[in-house]
Amino acid sequence: MGNKTLIPAFKAQVGDWNYYICHMSYGQVAREVNFAHELAGNTELNQLIQRGLSDRTKDITEYLINSQHRFLGALIVAAWGGEPLYTPVEITDSDSLTEGLDKGFGVLTFDGNQQYFALDGQHRLKAIKEAVLKNQDLLTEDICVIMVSHFDTEEGRQRTRRLFTNINRNAKVTSGAENIVLDEDDGIAILTRRLIQEHDFLKEEGRVRVILGQDSEGKLKIAGKSIPKSDKSAITSILTLYNILRNLAFDQPKEIRNEKARPNNDLLDASYEVLSSRIDDLLESSGSIKDKLLKCDSARDVRAPKDNEGIGHPFMRPIVQEALTKAISQCIQQELIDWSGAMTKIAKLDWKLSSAPWTAIWSAEGNKILSGTDFSKVLVDLLICNIAPPSKQFVKDARRNYKNLRERDFPQSAEILYENIPITSEGPTSDVAATDGN
Repeated sequence: MGNKTLIPAFKAQVGDWNYYICHMSYGQVAREVNFAHELAGNTELNQLIQRGLSDRTKDITEYLINSQHRFLGALIVAAWGGEPLYTPVEITDSDSLTEGLDKGFGVLTFDGNQQYFALDGQHRLKAIKEAVLKNQDLLTEDICVIMVSHFDTEEGRQRTRRLFTNINRNAKVTSGAENIVLDEDDGIAILTRRLIQEHDFLKEEGRVRVILGQDSEGKLKIAGKSIPKSDKSAITSILTLYNILRNLAFDQPKEIRNEKARPNNDLLDASYEVLSSRIDDLLESSGSIKDKLLKCDSARDVRAPKDNEGIGHPFMRPIVQEALTKAISQCIQQELIDWSGAMTKIAKLDWKLSSAPWTAIWSAEGNKILSGTDFSKVLVDLLICNIAPPSKQFVKDARRNYKNLRERDFPQSAEILYENIPITSEGPTSDVAATDGN
């Protein structure tokens, strides 16, 4: 906006937010309201506050162009660049019928330094932008806009992310990965972003897959769990890292593990140190995966070597990362082993996909990962057998479940796995609690 703009508005307040109810023409909206990633700097993780658009945009566009009954609900828009000047307007009419009606009514003045971006109503915004290009008669039509102020500071981004997440937390269109990017109350989500930004290894460009790419309409999409075989840098994705940290936070304060209330900064700092250290240990003990990635030309060579994927590194697979951290967590919580002991045990594993216990999720015949709850559950149990099984019965059950699922005997003998049972273990010999892998 190059000049001052005056917009009639009602000022309102809820919680710790002041907001303004006003209307803008479709033309104003199309020109002046942006998607978050279109604003300078918003492609960074801590500024990514825009969810992807779906194919439904096309339907809304056609509705605007073709229906004489067209009507769209309000957009929630953040004003990037600070608080607009609000000037109250008083109604001087002496008619008692209008007394008090001017409460909260006034004019918003934007001096040209603000930009707008959508917190809610991205589908409608995209549809308006497309519809006015096809039918300029729509430029003068109006839509209700609820406007809040956004400040480009860390505190400002926190507030705006929290508002976005609160608006969309229960909306079907908001994915788990997007909530991890945005959430300012979930302690594990906050620590996930911090690790991506600050951890010596994970902050390297592309190490954690965050942005999947753009959809057919040009909107950014946030990565899910999977990592393409051909990816040259990534060791994990933001969604998998979140699940890893939740598994590793087994002994952290309940405030850290609570998704609904932000922990204080002291708790966040202390948990960051613990979880960052555990990530370091995993990267070393899990077949020296960090060193292998630093020395290779492409992560593809470690993940899935050409023509010989069976010698690929298991830790490069999200299903393994989650199963391993879940198994370690369960063993430690049952007081069967401590963290150091668990690292010693996993360091002794054969870190090739074609070796046990990874054969629970690797098909040599199909040259592929076997996904699904049954396979990941069996892998968790077999990892427990290699770390600290609670009893011989647990080992027998895990090997039997493997055989039923894979239709072959598990390569490691029961006798070998019995050696991992802690000497002091008095775990049950039957009815062992089953794991519930991802």
